[in-house]
Amino acid sequence: MAAALGEAGATVICTGRSSRLGLRRSDYNRPETVEETASLVSRLGGVGVPVVADHLDHDDVRRLASFVSSEYGRLHLLVNDIWGAERLKGGPADWNTPVWEHDLDAGLRILRLGVETHLVTSHFLLPLLIREPGGLVVEVTDGTLAHNASRYRISVFYDLAKASVNRLAFSQGHELAAYGAAAVAVTPGWLRSEMMLDAYGVTEENWRSALEAGAPPGFAESESPRYVGRGVAAMAADPGRDRWNQRSVSSAELAREYGVTDLDGRQPDSW
Repeated sequence: MAAALGEAGATVICTGRSSRLGLRRSDYNRPETVEETASLVSRLGGVGVPVVADHLDHDDVRRLASFVSSEYGRLHLLVNDIWGAERLKGGPADWNTPVWEHDLDAGLRILRLGVETHLVTSHFLLPLLIREPGGLVVEVTDGTLAHNASRYRISVFYDLAKASVNRLAFSQGHELAAYGAAAVAVTPGWLRSEMMLDAYGVTEENWRSALEAGAPPGFAESESPRYVGRGVAAMAADPGRDRWNQRSVSSAELAREYGVTDLDGRQPDSW
């Protein structure tokens, strides 16, 4: 999403724990950093600004809000795309573990990473978003409200986290409407994140070879992270974006609405 906003010429403040400074690492301990993301934003035509922040740390996020306020005066768009529990949720062999057998500490950590982080971030940053009308909050989750309403998602903890983020867009949208701002929940489809590509031993350039190596057929409809990002960028640039307030939509719905495509020119819809 940062990259797609960079394509649109935005100034993007890229936050997270993983930094070239090596002071902290995310739960994934992956090599990607906020500095790398900010550099990518700038290469694509925007202005990338890296800020190291743990979104569970109130002081960190308070300092982030202070930095944004002093340097930019306000915030136009908040993308609450915080998860970090992919390893905790486990693979298919770990799914469908009932709550009484699930590791309780891991389950509660899933909720902290997937829900509490969003609340902390909104608490400190939304005052900057409502300084002028037109602000937008994008709450990123897995599965639309309609999809998740009738489907059990992996475990009680995962299910609750993803349903909660959908509801966050609804409740925040209710509170933001009086200030001329909006909140919308957005879900990508089957996402070819760096972790997903590594899991199949492929790159973005040759990802289709995973289908020949045993990936499920549905992987053919997977999408790059840029796809949902382009949809978010288009929505943020839409003067009528408040019509999305409190709604829950997929990357494919945004693509059809705004005519954006993935890196390969397609409009995949894995849902």
